[in-house]
Amino acid sequence: MSDEQTDTGTGWPQPAGPVRPGGPAGEPDPRPDAPDPDELSPLAPQGPAQPQPSGDEPAAEPGVEPVDDGATVDLSVVSRSGEPVADSDGLAVPAAPAAGRSRWSTAGVMIVALLALLGFTLVVQLKTTSTDPTLGATRQEDLVRILSDLDARENRLQQDIRALEDSQRQLQSGEQGRQAALDEATRRADELGILAGTLPAVGPGLTVQFDAGVKAISADRVLDAVQELRGAGAEAMQISGGDRATVRIIASTYFLDGDNGSLMVEGRRLSGPYTITVIGDPATMRTALNIPGGVVASVRGDGGNVTFGEREVAEVSALHVPIKLEHARPVS
Repeated sequence: MSDEQTDTGTGWPQPAGPVRPGGPAGEPDPRPDAPDPDELSPLAPQGPAQPQPSGDEPAAEPGVEPVDDGATVDLSVVSRSGEPVADSDGLAVPAAPAAGRSRWSTAGVMIVALLALLGFTLVVQLKTTSTDPTLGATRQEDLVRILSDLDARENRLQQDIRALEDSQRQLQSGEQGRQAALDEATRRADELGILAGTLPAVGPGLTVQFDAGVKAISADRVLDAVQELRGAGAEAMQISGGDRATVRIIASTYFLDGDNGSLMVEGRRLSGPYTITVIGDPATMRTALNIPGGVVASVRGDGGNVTFGEREVAEVSALHVPIKLEHARPVS
Protein backbone atom coordinates (compact mmCIF):
# COMPACT_ATOMS: atom_id res chain seq x y z
CA MET A 1 0.00 0.00 0.00
CA SER A 2 1.36 3.48 -0.93
CA ASP A 3 2.09 6.29 1.45
CA GLU A 4 -0.82 8.34 0.10
CA GLN A 5 -3.41 5.70 1.23
CA THR A 6 -4.42 4.91 4.78
CA ASP A 7 -5.92 1.61 5.96
CA THR A 8 -9.35 2.29 7.46
CA GLY A 9 -9.95 -1.24 8.65
CA THR A 10 -12.88 -1.68 6.21
CA GLY A 11 -10.98 -3.06 3.28
CA TRP A 12 -11.40 0.14 1.25
CA PRO A 13 -8.33 2.37 0.49
CA GLN A 14 -8.55 5.86 1.83
CA PRO A 15 -7.41 8.56 -0.67
CA ALA A 16 -4.97 11.15 0.53
CA GLY A 17 -7.22 14.03 -0.28
CA PRO A 18 -10.75 14.73 -1.43
CA VAL A 19 -11.47 13.84 -5.02
CA ARG A 20 -13.24 16.51 -6.97
CA PRO A 21 -15.69 15.29 -9.59
CA GLY A 22 -15.12 18.26 -11.77
CA GLY A 23 -11.35 17.98 -12.33
CA PRO A 24 -8.06 16.77 -10.99
CA ALA A 25 -7.53 16.18 -7.33
CA GLY A 26 -7.34 19.33 -5.34
CA GLU A 27 -9.24 21.52 -7.85
CA PRO A 28 -12.82 22.68 -7.27
CA ASP A 29 -15.68 22.06 -9.76
CA PRO A 30 -15.93 25.14 -12.00
CA ARG A 31 -19.77 24.69 -12.47
CA PRO A 32 -21.82 27.24 -10.49
CA ASP A 33 -24.57 24.73 -9.53
CA ALA A 34 -22.19 21.95 -8.64
CA PRO A 35 -22.91 20.28 -5.27
CA ASP A 36 -20.56 20.36 -2.42
CA PRO A 37 -17.86 17.74 -2.93
CA ASP A 38 -18.19 16.64 0.68
CA GLU A 39 -21.83 15.70 0.10
CA LEU A 40 -20.84 13.46 -2.83
CA SER A 41 -18.20 11.62 -0.90
CA PRO A 42 -19.08 7.96 -0.52
CA LEU A 43 -17.61 7.98 2.94
CA ALA A 44 -19.50 11.03 4.15
CA PRO A 45 -21.95 10.14 6.90
CA GLN A 46 -25.62 10.25 5.85
CA GLY A 47 -27.86 11.51 8.62
CA PRO A 48 -27.36 13.67 11.68
CA ALA A 49 -23.89 14.89 12.50
CA GLN A 50 -21.84 12.56 14.59
CA PRO A 51 -20.46 13.99 17.84
CA GLN A 52 -16.86 15.10 17.61
CA PRO A 53 -14.45 13.26 19.85
CA SER A 54 -12.65 15.03 22.56
CA GLY A 55 -8.89 15.44 22.66
CA ASP A 56 -8.38 12.39 24.85
CA GLU A 57 -10.48 9.93 22.71
CA PRO A 58 -9.32 8.67 19.36
CA ALA A 59 -11.37 9.85 16.42
CA ALA A 60 -13.71 7.30 14.87
CA GLU A 61 -13.00 6.41 11.34
CA PRO A 62 -15.54 7.46 8.73
CA GLY A 63 -18.25 4.83 8.06
CA VAL A 64 -17.60 2.84 11.29
CA GLU A 65 -19.90 3.15 14.29
CA PRO A 66 -18.23 3.41 17.67
CA VAL A 67 -18.68 0.44 19.94
CA ASP A 68 -18.06 -0.34 23.53
CA ASP A 69 -14.74 -1.80 24.52
CA GLY A 70 -16.34 -5.05 25.72
CA ALA A 71 -18.49 -5.69 22.58
CA THR A 72 -17.44 -7.91 19.73
CA VAL A 73 -17.82 -6.22 16.37
CA ASP A 74 -18.12 -8.00 13.02
CA LEU A 75 -16.36 -5.76 10.57
CA SER A 76 -17.69 -7.63 7.57
CA VAL A 77 -19.03 -5.25 4.96
CA VAL A 78 -20.97 -5.63 1.76
CA SER A 79 -20.34 -3.76 -1.39
CA ARG A 80 -22.95 -1.41 -2.77
CA SER A 81 -23.78 -3.84 -5.56
CA GLY A 82 -24.65 -6.56 -2.99
CA GLU A 83 -21.64 -8.80 -3.91
CA PRO A 84 -19.68 -10.47 -1.08
CA VAL A 85 -16.37 -8.87 -0.20
CA ALA A 86 -13.42 -10.01 1.81
CA ASP A 87 -13.08 -9.16 5.45
CA SER A 88 -9.87 -8.16 7.12
CA ASP A 89 -8.66 -11.77 7.13
CA GLY A 90 -9.34 -12.18 3.41
CA LEU A 91 -12.48 -14.42 3.81
CA ALA A 92 -15.50 -13.94 1.59
CA VAL A 93 -18.55 -12.52 3.32
CA PRO A 94 -22.05 -13.29 1.81
CA ALA A 95 -24.06 -10.36 0.66
CA ALA A 96 -26.84 -9.31 3.02
CA PRO A 97 -30.37 -9.27 1.53
CA ALA A 98 -31.82 -5.89 0.73
CA ALA A 99 -34.36 -4.85 3.35
CA GLY A 100 -36.42 -2.85 0.89
CA ARG A 101 -36.85 -5.81 -1.50
CA SER A 102 -38.12 -8.11 1.28
CA ARG A 103 -40.52 -5.44 2.55
CA TRP A 104 -42.05 -4.89 -0.92
CA SER A 105 -42.52 -8.65 -1.42
CA THR A 106 -44.59 -8.93 1.80
CA ALA A 107 -46.71 -5.92 0.83
CA GLY A 108 -47.36 -7.42 -2.59
CA VAL A 109 -48.59 -10.67 -1.05
CA MET A 110 -50.94 -8.75 1.22
CA ILE A 111 -52.29 -6.71 -1.70
CA VAL A 112 -52.95 -9.84 -3.73
CA ALA A 113 -54.77 -11.46 -0.79
CA LEU A 114 -56.91 -8.37 -0.27
CA LEU A 115 -57.78 -8.22 -3.96
CA ALA A 116 -58.75 -11.89 -3.95
CA LEU A 117 -60.95 -11.38 -0.90
CA LEU A 118 -62.59 -8.34 -2.52
CA GLY A 119 -63.28 -10.29 -5.70
CA PHE A 120 -64.82 -13.19 -3.75
CA THR A 121 -67.06 -10.75 -1.85
CA LEU A 122 -68.23 -9.13 -5.08
CA VAL A 123 -69.05 -12.51 -6.64
CA VAL A 124 -71.05 -13.62 -3.59
CA GLN A 125 -72.97 -10.34 -3.52
CA LEU A 126 -73.72 -10.57 -7.23
CA LYS A 127 -75.05 -14.12 -6.87
CA THR A 128 -77.13 -13.11 -3.88
CA THR A 129 -78.76 -10.05 -5.42
CA SER A 130 -79.29 -11.46 -8.91
CA THR A 131 -80.50 -15.04 -9.36
CA ASP A 132 -81.30 -14.62 -13.05
CA PRO A 133 -78.23 -13.34 -14.97
CA THR A 134 -80.31 -12.71 -18.09
CA LEU A 135 -82.50 -10.12 -16.37
CA GLY A 136 -79.47 -8.06 -15.39
CA ALA A 137 -78.59 -7.54 -19.04
CA THR A 138 -82.19 -6.89 -20.15
CA ARG A 139 -83.19 -3.44 -21.22
CA GLN A 140 -85.80 -1.45 -19.35
CA GLU A 141 -88.26 -1.67 -22.26
CA ASP A 142 -87.95 -5.46 -22.28
CA LEU A 143 -88.50 -5.63 -18.54
CA VAL A 144 -91.65 -3.52 -18.86
CA ARG A 145 -92.92 -5.80 -21.63
CA ILE A 146 -92.20 -8.92 -19.56
CA LEU A 147 -94.03 -7.42 -16.58
CA SER A 148 -97.00 -6.54 -18.79
CA ASP A 149 -97.12 -10.09 -20.15
CA LEU A 150 -97.04 -11.51 -16.64
CA ASP A 151 -99.91 -9.22 -15.59
CA ALA A 152 -101.96 -10.26 -18.63
CA ARG A 153 -101.29 -13.93 -17.91
CA GLU A 154 -102.34 -13.45 -14.29
CA ASN A 155 -105.58 -11.81 -15.41
CA ARG A 156 -106.33 -14.71 -17.77
CA LEU A 157 -105.64 -17.23 -15.04
CA GLN A 158 -107.91 -15.34 -12.65
CA GLN A 159 -110.68 -15.39 -15.26
CA ASP A 160 -110.19 -19.11 -15.76
CA ILE A 161 -110.40 -19.67 -12.01
CA ARG A 162 -113.64 -17.68 -11.79
CA ALA A 163 -115.11 -19.57 -14.75
CA LEU A 164 -114.23 -22.92 -13.17
CA GLU A 165 -115.70 -21.84 -9.86
CA ASP A 166 -118.94 -20.80 -11.62
CA SER A 167 -119.05 -24.15 -13.41
CA GLN A 168 -118.52 -25.94 -10.11
CA ARG A 169 -121.36 -23.98 -8.50
CA GLN A 170 -123.62 -24.71 -11.45
CA LEU A 171 -122.78 -28.38 -11.33
CA GLN A 172 -123.35 -28.48 -7.61
CA SER A 173 -126.60 -26.56 -8.02
CA GLY A 174 -127.64 -28.81 -10.88
CA GLU A 175 -126.75 -31.87 -8.85
CA GLN A 176 -128.72 -30.56 -5.92
CA GLY A 177 -131.59 -29.72 -8.25
CA ARG A 178 -131.48 -33.15 -9.82
CA GLN A 179 -131.34 -34.79 -6.40
CA ALA A 180 -134.25 -32.70 -5.18
CA ALA A 181 -136.20 -33.54 -8.32
CA LEU A 182 -135.36 -37.20 -7.87
CA ASP A 183 -136.48 -37.10 -4.25
CA GLU A 184 -139.69 -35.37 -5.23
CA ALA A 185 -140.30 -37.84 -8.03
CA THR A 186 -139.70 -40.72 -5.64
CA ARG A 187 -142.12 -39.24 -3.14
CA ARG A 188 -144.76 -38.70 -5.81
CA ALA A 189 -144.21 -42.20 -7.12
CA ASP A 190 -144.70 -43.59 -3.64
CA GLU A 191 -147.89 -41.59 -3.20
CA LEU A 192 -149.20 -42.68 -6.56
CA GLY A 193 -148.22 -46.25 -5.80
CA ILE A 194 -150.18 -46.12 -2.57
CA LEU A 195 -153.19 -44.56 -4.29
CA ALA A 196 -152.93 -47.05 -7.13
CA GLY A 197 -152.63 -49.90 -4.67
CA THR A 198 -149.33 -51.12 -6.02
CA LEU A 199 -147.43 -50.31 -2.81
CA PRO A 200 -148.22 -51.30 0.77
CA ALA A 201 -148.81 -48.55 3.31
CA VAL A 202 -148.75 -48.05 7.06
CA GLY A 203 -149.92 -45.22 9.27
CA PRO A 204 -152.47 -44.22 11.87
CA GLY A 205 -156.02 -45.23 11.12
CA LEU A 206 -158.82 -47.46 12.20
CA THR A 207 -160.68 -50.66 11.41
CA VAL A 208 -164.41 -50.74 10.62
CA GLN A 209 -166.17 -54.12 11.04
CA PHE A 210 -169.65 -54.79 9.55
CA ASP A 211 -171.74 -57.54 11.15
CA ALA A 212 -174.91 -58.58 9.43
CA GLY A 213 -178.28 -58.72 11.25
CA VAL A 214 -181.62 -59.79 9.83
CA LYS A 215 -180.47 -58.64 6.43
CA ALA A 216 -177.03 -59.29 4.92
CA ILE A 217 -174.58 -56.47 4.44
CA SER A 218 -175.24 -55.33 0.91
CA ALA A 219 -172.71 -54.01 -1.57
CA ASP A 220 -174.42 -50.60 -1.42
CA ARG A 221 -173.73 -50.28 2.32
CA VAL A 222 -170.05 -51.18 1.82
CA LEU A 223 -169.72 -48.77 -1.11
CA ASP A 224 -171.30 -45.98 0.95
CA ALA A 225 -168.82 -46.65 3.77
CA VAL A 226 -165.89 -46.49 1.31
CA GLN A 227 -167.16 -43.20 -0.13
CA GLU A 228 -167.59 -41.68 3.36
CA LEU A 229 -164.10 -42.74 4.33
CA ARG A 230 -162.59 -41.26 1.16
CA GLY A 231 -164.43 -38.04 1.83
CA ALA A 232 -162.99 -37.99 5.39
CA GLY A 233 -159.40 -38.21 4.13
CA ALA A 234 -158.70 -41.91 3.88
CA GLU A 235 -155.46 -42.50 2.00
CA ALA A 236 -155.29 -46.28 1.71
CA MET A 237 -157.90 -49.03 2.30
CA GLN A 238 -158.39 -52.73 2.04
CA ILE A 239 -161.35 -55.02 2.79
CA SER A 240 -161.20 -58.49 4.32
CA GLY A 241 -163.87 -61.22 4.59
CA GLY A 242 -164.57 -63.74 7.29
CA ASP A 243 -162.42 -66.23 5.41
CA ARG A 244 -159.39 -63.82 5.63
CA ALA A 245 -159.51 -63.06 1.94
CA THR A 246 -158.36 -59.47 1.39
CA VAL A 247 -158.72 -57.07 -1.55
CA ARG A 248 -157.05 -53.68 -1.98
CA ILE A 249 -159.53 -50.86 -2.50
CA ILE A 250 -158.56 -48.27 -5.11
CA ALA A 251 -160.45 -45.72 -7.17
CA SER A 252 -161.64 -48.27 -9.72
CA THR A 253 -162.68 -50.95 -7.19
CA TYR A 254 -166.30 -52.13 -7.62
CA PHE A 255 -168.67 -54.04 -5.24
CA LEU A 256 -171.35 -56.50 -6.16
CA ASP A 257 -173.78 -58.65 -4.16
CA GLY A 258 -172.98 -62.36 -4.30
CA ASP A 259 -174.82 -65.55 -3.52
CA ASN A 260 -175.96 -66.36 0.04
CA GLY A 261 -175.14 -62.91 1.40
CA SER A 262 -171.63 -62.89 -0.01
CA LEU A 263 -169.91 -59.89 -1.52
CA MET A 264 -168.05 -59.67 -4.83
CA VAL A 265 -165.11 -57.22 -4.73
CA GLU A 266 -163.07 -56.81 -7.92
CA GLY A 267 -164.45 -60.16 -9.00
CA ARG A 268 -163.40 -61.92 -5.82
CA ARG A 269 -165.94 -63.45 -3.47
CA LEU A 270 -165.84 -62.40 0.21
CA SER A 271 -168.01 -63.73 3.03
CA GLY A 272 -169.04 -61.80 6.13
CA PRO A 273 -168.33 -60.35 8.49
CA TYR A 274 -166.42 -57.70 6.50
CA THR A 275 -163.61 -55.55 7.92
CA ILE A 276 -162.27 -52.38 6.25
CA THR A 277 -158.79 -51.29 7.32
CA VAL A 278 -158.16 -47.64 6.49
CA ILE A 279 -155.24 -45.21 6.99
CA GLY A 280 -156.08 -41.63 7.83
CA ASP A 281 -157.22 -39.47 10.69
CA PRO A 282 -159.17 -41.86 12.92
CA ALA A 283 -161.37 -39.25 14.61
CA THR A 284 -162.40 -37.55 11.35
CA MET A 285 -163.23 -40.82 9.61
CA ARG A 286 -165.20 -42.12 12.59
CA THR A 287 -167.22 -38.94 12.73
CA ALA A 288 -167.95 -39.16 9.01
CA LEU A 289 -169.35 -42.67 9.36
CA ASN A 290 -171.49 -41.72 12.39
CA ILE A 291 -173.31 -38.79 10.82
CA PRO A 292 -177.11 -39.02 11.22
CA GLY A 293 -178.64 -41.04 8.40
CA GLY A 294 -175.21 -42.25 7.38
CA VAL A 295 -173.66 -45.68 7.01
CA VAL A 296 -173.76 -46.65 10.68
CA ALA A 297 -177.42 -45.61 11.01
CA SER A 298 -178.37 -47.54 7.83
CA VAL A 299 -176.63 -50.78 8.90
CA ARG A 300 -178.13 -50.61 12.34
CA GLY A 301 -181.53 -49.92 10.81
CA ASP A 302 -181.19 -53.24 8.91
CA GLY A 303 -180.46 -55.07 12.19
CA GLY A 304 -176.70 -55.12 11.71
CA ASN A 305 -173.87 -53.50 13.66
CA VAL A 306 -170.73 -51.43 12.95
CA THR A 307 -167.69 -51.67 15.27
CA PHE A 308 -164.71 -49.26 15.21
CA GLY A 309 -161.17 -49.92 16.33
CA GLU A 310 -158.55 -47.14 16.31
CA ARG A 311 -154.99 -48.09 15.42
CA GLU A 312 -151.84 -46.11 15.98
CA VAL A 313 -150.26 -48.11 13.19
CA ALA A 314 -152.69 -49.51 10.69
CA GLU A 315 -151.22 -51.67 7.92
CA VAL A 316 -152.62 -51.95 4.43
CA SER A 317 -150.64 -54.77 2.87
CA ALA A 318 -152.88 -56.04 0.08
CA LEU A 319 -151.71 -55.04 -3.42
CA HIS A 320 -153.62 -54.35 -6.62
CA VAL A 321 -152.42 -55.38 -10.01
CA PRO A 322 -151.25 -52.33 -11.94
CA ILE A 323 -153.84 -51.12 -14.39
CA LYS A 324 -152.71 -50.79 -17.97
CA LEU A 325 -154.28 -47.73 -19.49
CA GLU A 326 -155.48 -48.09 -23.06
CA HIS A 327 -156.81 -44.64 -23.83
CA ALA A 328 -155.73 -42.09 -21.24
CA ARG A 329 -152.39 -40.23 -21.79
CA PRO A 330 -150.74 -37.49 -19.72
CA VAL A 331 -151.09 -33.98 -21.08
CA SER A 332 -147.71 -32.84 -22.44
